[in-house]
Amino acid sequence: MAEEILEMKNIIKDFPGVRALDHVNFKLEKGEIIALVGENGAGKSTLMKVLSGVWPYPTYEGDIFLDDEIIRFKNTREAEEAGIGIIHQELNLLPDLSVAENIFLDKQPLNKFGGIKWNEMYYEAEKVLSRLNMDIDPRMDLGDLTVGKQQMVEIAKALSLDTRILVFDEPTSALTDSEIKELFRVIKDLKADGVSMIYISHKMDEIEKIADSVVVLRDGATIGDKINIQDVTIEEIISRMVGRDIDNLFPKQSFERGEKTLEVKNISIADPFNPEKYLVEDVSFSAYKGEILGISGLMGSGRTEVVNAIFGVYGKKREGDIFLNGKKLNIQSPADAINNGIALITEDRKELGLLLDKNLTINMTLPSLEKFSTKLVMDHHAEKSTAEKYVDELNIKTPGLDVFVEKLSGGNQQKVVIGKWLITESDVLILDEPTRGIDVGAKTEVYRLMNQLVEKGVTVIMISSELPEIMGMSDRILVMSEGVKTAVLEREEADEETIMKYATGNKGVE
Repeated sequence: MAEEILEMKNIIKDFPGVRALDHVNFKLEKGEIIALVGENGAGKSTLMKVLSGVWPYPTYEGDIFLDDEIIRFKNTREAEEAGIGIIHQELNLLPDLSVAENIFLDKQPLNKFGGIKWNEMYYEAEKVLSRLNMDIDPRMDLGDLTVGKQQMVEIAKALSLDTRILVFDEPTSALTDSEIKELFRVIKDLKADGVSMIYISHKMDEIEKIADSVVVLRDGATIGDKINIQDVTIEEIISRMVGRDIDNLFPKQSFERGEKTLEVKNISIADPFNPEKYLVEDVSFSAYKGEILGISGLMGSGRTEVVNAIFGVYGKKREGDIFLNGKKLNIQSPADAINNGIALITEDRKELGLLLDKNLTINMTLPSLEKFSTKLVMDHHAEKSTAEKYVDELNIKTPGLDVFVEKLSGGNQQKVVIGKWLITESDVLILDEPTRGIDVGAKTEVYRLMNQLVEKGVTVIMISSELPEIMGMSDRILVMSEGVKTAVLEREEADEETIMKYATGNKGVE
């Protein structure tokens, strides 16, 4: 019989006016990997903060049992000392310190004079890194490592505390395919060592690969019992998450292809670190009204670089020509692109797409301030009315227009980014990874919004790393590999095998 290590029983967590957790029940066995899933705002992170003693989350109702004893951590240090560690989506590390210093931060071995025993710390760091089969020099600066290796250091940091329960919160959002494989190898090794894990992710394919069982949260409550991953389909999991059947994850609507809107001719971008190499080389394509043009390719294929070039990010360093509605454009900055009716929703909405410490109105109207100003006087009433209109149209869930955007869920943040570009009334909308980091229900809303934009005459270009999404929502698919275009596929001829063939370097014909 499996040994139960953790039970969370009837957990209730209230904030002013909001019940974030409502009688949640959760059980974890030794060496088990549970996928904790649910839409953004379902309560996943709140539940884990309650478990790990993050302030003010220790003020909750219900009981937590660790090894059959009731525990209530006052802070994260107490949770860590009890063997509970969390690997956050945004790593909690100091890039200017060495790997070893990060692993043993605040717990360095000291001599009798209070000085750090450096050799002992390096030796202990090597030991914990070797447990992960990671060949990392503990003396090197953490900031010199890739994001994937930094994450391994975060795991090593947790293991240095004899962690028995390890929580992963969206761990693969910034990792390459090879780094994800390495992470999964480490997770399987830890499972074999008896470490229990809670894995939070929106990526259903990862959950199928890595989890033993699934717990679903919706609106702060557990939906049903823990399910063995072998006994449930992805469709059933999603249905529990959103509270309805998802007959069609990709609600693609087909429209008649209209006139050519955007034409890109011979776009090239030289590599700033290697003048003999190109990030993008001699890429040409067209996009039309009435269609969604998907751009697919592996990491490093040049997908983001080519749309950044269209949007003026590279300025005069861009070679080639851009035409909109038959007119040649002189785009040397993002401002030029916006003024000419081209909008770009960036891959990293938090860093590049939003002002997190500003309110919703400011974020939505920032690119269109000239619409609300006359002779240096802002018409704040018109500005708020416009923001309110798009909040309603996009079904953005917010207590009000003055709420800081950082307080919104990931899906609602993405809608704010989309809304700000809709206000500009652009002819071409480019979406780079539009559903990354948002839940299944919010993804479906984004897809429906894309359909509405196409119906209104907006030309939509979408970059996505998820092949089902590319195939499910695109009318045509431009495939790239190592900075060059390798194929343009019609919807009916695109399948995963064909796309991957061209994404790995085989060239087709347009």
